[in-house]
Amino acid sequence: MSQKTRENSTSEARSRLLDTATRVFYAEGIHSVGVDRIVAEAQVTRATLYRHFKGKDELILAYLEQADQGLRAQAEAAQAGEESVPDKIRAVCRVITAGIRSPGFRGCAFLNAAAEYPDPDHPIHRAVLTHRQWFLETVTGLLARTGGTPADIAGRHLVMLRDGAMASGCLSDPELVCETFLEGVEGILQTRTV
Repeated sequence: MSQKTRENSTSEARSRLLDTATRVFYAEGIHSVGVDRIVAEAQVTRATLYRHFKGKDELILAYLEQADQGLRAQAEAAQAGEESVPDKIRAVCRVITAGIRSPGFRGCAFLNAAAEYPDPDHPIHRAVLTHRQWFLETVTGLLARTGGTPADIAGRHLVMLRDGAMASGCLSDPELVCETFLEGVEGILQTRTV
């Protein structure tokens, strides 16, 4: 087997492992899914899993990193199509509502992971906090560009609205949740631009 074939085989196996973990961790919860199931569904051996990830925690971190990168890319793409700062904020929030409306929506992957890993010193909990800090800084930075007053409170308010929408979106009518969330975002924007 050539080096190139081995590399393709290795990266395909890693991708299958990560895709499988992403699907089952999000749908069923992290603690409820064991590595044996991930190995079986990804159609790899245990040795292959441990060649790519030191253990389940490292696989979970890769799952969260992939989710983080995807959300960052979506937020950037949403903003790129808008000229005004309020419209950039609205576009980021529409990305959130698109997620809530998506089939199989089960809440925020990061809030779900934090609930399963409450120890603030655990690497998985720290990965959740890193993602949340990025989101807070992103929306606070945008909100700061909409008005003269400090945007810290408005940024935290928007993050709390988002958290509530993500939790409610899988418990009640997603359309009403999205409508309520976007209305709350408009309230924040109106306060900032008055």
